Amino acid sequence: MEERSLRVLPAETTFFNKISNTLTKLLIPTKISLNGVMINIKRNSTLKNYENYKEAQQSEDVDKKESYAKRYEESYALYLESIDKFIMDSIYKKVKNGVASSFEQNALSTYYTIVRLKDTEYLEYKYRKQKFLLELDYESMQSAGKDKIVQRYQGMYIEKIDGLYKGILKNYSVKLADGQREKRAENVEIYKNIFSTLEEYIRNVLPIKIKIDENNTYAKIIKEYEDFDRFTIGKLDEKEFLEKNMILLGLSRSLFTHSLPLVAAEQCYQKLLKDTRNLIINVKTDRKREEAYQMLLKLVEDYNVKLLSTKVYWDKPDEREAYKNFWNAYSKSDSEREKEILSLKRELYELNNGEARWDKIRKFYKGKLVEYGVMRALPNACKTLAGVHRKI
Repeated sequence: MEERSLRVLPAETTFFNKISNTLTKLLIPTKISLNGVMINIKRNSTLKNYENYKEAQQSEDVDKKESYAKRYEESYALYLESIDKFIMDSIYKKVKNGVASSFEQNALSTYYTIVRLKDTEYLEYKYRKQKFLLELDYESMQSAGKDKIVQRYQGMYIEKIDGLYKGILKNYSVKLADGQREKRAENVEIYKNIFSTLEEYIRNVLPIKIKIDENNTYAKIIKEYEDFDRFTIGKLDEKEFLEKNMILLGLSRSLFTHSLPLVAAEQCYQKLLKDTRNLIINVKTDRKREEAYQMLLKLVEDYNVKLLSTKVYWDKPDEREAYKNFWNAYSKSDSEREKEILSLKRELYELNNGEARWDKIRKFYKGKLVEYGVMRALPNACKTLAGVHRKI
């Protein structure tokens, strides 16, 4: 799609310039109408080609399939260009002339943010720009109350938007898997981007997919979706924020199995586990510590059940054996207390690396195991020069 500068030039204060600005403001409604008509034409053409393309997929005629696929992609590109032109020619001019709504101002701001990615993150730019243009038109149709066209449009919209979200997440996954990327700050930013992208999808796309789902495909994740919905209202504290990300990651194992592959998802789970351990250590009250601990138990379960149970390749055979032993015992255990003890032992195994930063959480876990009678608390002793043992 053609790129043009969006730089706003300072307005002159001459008489002729004032007249020019006045005429521009008067002509804006006409320009918007013309652009709106063009978008409608291009959208209808794309929808027709999409429907023909879907019908052709049922045919055994390869040439027919290729022909309709080509027509569909060509009309789709022209459709996006028309929306892009609407932003450039209409929204931009309305913002420049001070007559834009807050929605239009936000849309232009988002557009700027995406365009800036072009020189540094081209793949992300390509996916996000298409996603933005599609979402803008979809929201415009909904606002205008075009229910019939929205209903017809949703199939193509979901198919395209789904692919774009998958492309964005796959791009982030590649970055996480890049062995050369060792800067912690960059990795933290990638984790934030993954979780924010998942949240966007769950908020904006999944409800549409559930609504138009005729085969009850998403029945298994409805409970998780409802759990996530609790975190969409109000300000979240750190524990709630981590719990929300845990639910998002759990949903991603069903929705983005290939776009957020096991290696990347494992790194995201490990990041959440680290953050939750730190939360347990740093909270000030026993109540909040216990709440964070209960969440950690759920996170350990999710990590082991939803991810590690599907892991085929292990770098270290001893880690695979340790997991198998844990999983065999965990899956056979009948009580929540027994599962909790196994989870604590599993955590201690994972943190058995001598790192001083985990000393406090290891002590906390061992305290729990002592409380449950699994471990004994032995007093430390030292020997003085005189040979006398003294308890410390």
